[in-house]
Amino acid sequence: MLSKRGPERQRYDYRTEAPQLHRFQISGESILNSPPTSTRGPRLVSTFEDQLEKIRSAPGFIAALDQSGGSTPRALASYGIGEDEWSGEDEMFHAVHAMRTRIVTMPAFDGDRILGAILFEGTMDRDVEERPTGTYLWATKQVVPFLKIDKGLAPVENGVQVMKPMPNLDATLERARTLGIFGTKMRSVVKEANAEGIQAIVDQQFEVAKQIVRHGLVPILEPEVDIHCPDKAKAEKLLFDGLIAGLDALADDQKVMLKLTLPEVDGLYTPCIEHPNVVKVVALSGGYSRDEANARLSRQPKLVASFSRALVEGLSAQQSDKDFNAGLDTAIESIFQASMT
Repeated sequence: MLSKRGPERQRYDYRTEAPQLHRFQISGESILNSPPTSTRGPRLVSTFEDQLEKIRSAPGFIAALDQSGGSTPRALASYGIGEDEWSGEDEMFHAVHAMRTRIVTMPAFDGDRILGAILFEGTMDRDVEERPTGTYLWATKQVVPFLKIDKGLAPVENGVQVMKPMPNLDATLERARTLGIFGTKMRSVVKEANAEGIQAIVDQQFEVAKQIVRHGLVPILEPEVDIHCPDKAKAEKLLFDGLIAGLDALADDQKVMLKLTLPEVDGLYTPCIEHPNVVKVVALSGGYSRDEANARLSRQPKLVASFSRALVEGLSAQQSDKDFNAGLDTAIESIFQASMT
């Protein structure tokens, strides 16, 4: 049973009547984009601008459904599927895709409260109801699809973990566009308040972001500050200073998003949110429980959620569809309300 959300809630419909082609300016170049198409599904009837407008202005949050190979066993175990129930990587990813499919096809997973969903590459390349996952999300749910593109983290150096190299990134980005993907996400991690290390993360994130923008996609930069960082507030201030400098150095038409750890100082990232080069700033749950993440989020002006573990907390493979949908609806509504506070 879906929760009652009150008479003030209005349904947002971002299906477009816009032209089939649009021109997107990137670093002085005009790139003529047409809506991504697929041989496995109908042509998307919406354009980049429709999705951009939804992310910019509609109420809601971004669901993170992008567990990769390293985190998938833990995600499945939390969902109630132990390692003895699958064998090998193929079966593991089949099981997690079934979990994600169950989530996104539930009535509770709707475009009224969810702006976008971040997908693992294997999820992007698989189908939901006989359509590419990105196509399904936008055409059926009006949820904007993003792709996790990083290949994991390098070993700790100078108190941080930068991203590993991303070979064939250009080809991945072009494939993402053909499969209906709007934007990307890439994660680094800050372990200590080390100025040199944090600057290395910021530099790498912006360098890759510019490459993504050249492909007509919107990058989400995710320089996560570990919630167990010994001097988390100091690390966040160093990161904030680096982010503002990086944003100020962008050209006017280079638009990005940020995904950041919920800060110790409330309102720290408000200037990032208000920066003209920023489409949206979202928060990761970072290992906090849903209740704590929601409480912290509700104190951050204009910051909205992009939760992963906190979103699926309490859901299991053993639940009936009715109970699963009810639990998902409760989670989505609580995160939505915290994002709107």
